[in-house]
Amino acid sequence: MKAIDSEYLFALTNPGSEKALKLEVETSGLDWRLSYQRRGFVTFKSDQPFSLESLETNLGCARRLCLSLGKSTTREEAEARAREAKVMHHARYAERKMQGVQGEPPEIGQLVGTVVELSPDEFWTGIHRHAPFVSPDPAGDAGIEMPADSPSRAWLKLEEATRFFDLKFTSRDIVVELGCAPGGVVLALLNRGVSVIGVDPAKMADVVMASAITARDAATTDRPWFFHSRKPAALTSKRDLGQGVTWFMSDMNQSPEVVLKECARFCKMAPSIRGVLITLKLTDLMQVAEKASWFAALKAIGFTTVRLQQLSVHHKEFALLGIR
Repeated sequence: MKAIDSEYLFALTNPGSEKALKLEVETSGLDWRLSYQRRGFVTFKSDQPFSLESLETNLGCARRLCLSLGKSTTREEAEARAREAKVMHHARYAERKMQGVQGEPPEIGQLVGTVVELSPDEFWTGIHRHAPFVSPDPAGDAGIEMPADSPSRAWLKLEEATRFFDLKFTSRDIVVELGCAPGGVVLALLNRGVSVIGVDPAKMADVVMASAITARDAATTDRPWFFHSRKPAALTSKRDLGQGVTWFMSDMNQSPEVVLKECARFCKMAPSIRGVLITLKLTDLMQVAEKASWFAALKAIGFTTVRLQQLSVHHKEFALLGIR
């Protein structure tokens, strides 16, 4: 197959995040310049042609990065531009968000075409190669709906991040989650067969407490369990965690600096932790300029693969992933 390159690439993002995306490009040292912008859609150009490898950079504000294959006035013409793609995705700006409309999940290495409808007579075609830590869904939009029994929208965050990053959990995993009340993430993990140590002084939902154990040393291996450490994160000790914790998660309403400091402390108390998934709650999207310091903090703990991603269910929140 011949090499694919383009003078332009485009990013699909959450509407309202366009300015933060441009700042992230600038602070990442990329020589990309703004070319065209609509709600949820930003194109860039550069002095050198973009290639598929140009898309490998991690931009947290971009739910999808594509080489731009041009603009069309009809859907059929736009699809024809991506004739080399093995999978075709469709997206559109509607109901104040950039939505994934249709498309099958690709396999790793497959070329994926994306047709973005911005108006009835404006269609843009892009192409990318599916890779690890790239959403398999059109426009990076999983379209997940929260179940009626979920006590909070944190369920959506966990489920979409798991799908976006293709995270694998097993019944042998034990997750410690900070800021767990009322239990959206806990419920999602229990439903996946994963046991959870939840750290939060607040009360948990009944649907979560149905799986609760009374003490950490009462844990069993025949079913997933939930242990509620009803105290602030700063007062949690190694004894509260016990043995075998494999993941650190946090949905605390604290600054990134505070959460990352707690992450380092918990990883020291539980060296068996192999992954972290943190919801960073920003007061201003422009804080994405601090991304390098967040990555450095996780790498200092020992996490070699680090990713930042704003998901379709997030507003001023980002999922920060670290894997050893």
